[in-house]
Amino acid sequence: MSTVVLPGSFDPFTLGHLDLTRRAAALGHRVIIAVSHNPSKKGLLDLEARTASITGTLVQEDLSGTVEVRTLPQGLLVDFCREVGAQAVVRGLRSQLDLAYEEPMARMNHHLADVDTVFLLTDSAWSHISSSLVREVHALGGDVSDMLPGPSLDALRTAAAVS
Repeated sequence: MSTVVLPGSFDPFTLGHLDLTRRAAALGHRVIIAVSHNPSKKGLLDLEARTASITGTLVQEDLSGTVEVRTLPQGLLVDFCREVGAQAVVRGLRSQLDLAYEEPMARMNHHLADVDTVFLLTDSAWSHISSSLVREVHALGGDVSDMLPGPSLDALRTAAAVS
């Protein structure tokens, strides 16, 4: 079984993220969800809340045996991949814009450490969903319950109530 890393800020972890996780695991991979802090993004959930909601989702979905959640340390993603013995990074593509953004990073990861990137096309049911749009819709009073697993929705509601 090969190990792959699914990196992201996951603020919050959406049903699109869950779909990518399931699909990567179904391909016979051990999946490590690497939760990162992206200083260029204005986040809502802290690392602990994101990690806990993802872990709760994995337990509910019976994925905790093949999928684990870790906090991505500062530094290069390829160094983390080496540390955990990952052969590849998994990234979802919603559109050509995502590919244009992801391709240079994939090439750099391969150049730096021979770490390949596996691109999975996002299921059309989830292709309109992004964490930033979910946060925005939620902040404006919209219903996002059909875009998030239960633990992510709970974390989002808790964070919104506190702020």
